[in-house]
Amino acid sequence: MNKGKVYFVATPIGNLGDITLRALEVLKSCDYIACEDTRHSAILLSHYEISRPTISYHKFNENKSAGYIFQLLKNGKNVAVISDAGMPVISDPGAVLINKLIEHNFDFEIIPGANAGLSALVMSGIDASAFVFGGFLPEHRHDRINYIQRLSNAECTLVFYSACHDLKKDLEDLHSVLGSRKVSISNDITKKFEATFRGVLGEIEIPRPKGEFVIVIEGKPILNELNKLTIEEHVAHYQATGVSRMEALKLVARDRNLPKSEIYNELLKKK
Repeated sequence: MNKGKVYFVATPIGNLGDITLRALEVLKSCDYIACEDTRHSAILLSHYEISRPTISYHKFNENKSAGYIFQLLKNGKNVAVISDAGMPVISDPGAVLINKLIEHNFDFEIIPGANAGLSALVMSGIDASAFVFGGFLPEHRHDRINYIQRLSNAECTLVFYSACHDLKKDLEDLHSVLGSRKVSISNDITKKFEATFRGVLGEIEIPRPKGEFVIVIEGKPILNELNKLTIEEHVAHYQATGVSRMEALKLVARDRNLPKSEIYNELLKKK
């Protein structure tokens, strides 16, 4: 008998319309669907009239359920794995099963789709060319502070997940280690009351937080000796290299991570 196959399927993170045609095809064709919460997944499956046997597969029974899924595969059954929202394994169950599949040379496939972290990163306006995904911060403060410290020297953008009941303490501890960095906080992405708040760590406040949050923080600033100059000297430095004054303003704004208009206004004050 041929071995079955596992499909790790991304599901919507809020709006049920954010599911791919390929994901629907896989969910309708698989023999079983392993769900992080079968009651929660029933909403999605019912909406798209998908009727397949479901298996409970969450972090508290992951090892046991992975073993059961493995037996189904040996019997030639195909299994789709879904989490409550987004991509399995990313701050959700699934890694145990993937490692078992790799170890025993079983086929599996990823069906991509919606992702809260990437959506919030794009929404933030903070540099998205490189980033570190930090997931949820540890529960205990000592562990949380140590974890943030290990990431504090990264020059790329930092992305974290936070639940509403953890948001206040997460922001306080992020500020205590990282300082007053630029931050963007997105809430309930793709849902009815989706919102994004932008500001600075230590100053930003979220009124009555509810739902799930993604925190996007700028990376550690790259030290630039030119920033020790006055703005006027900084502009003059670039003009001395042969660039136009307008181009010099752009370069200074880039070095100091400030809007070009702010650099221009500072120069006007000196006149």
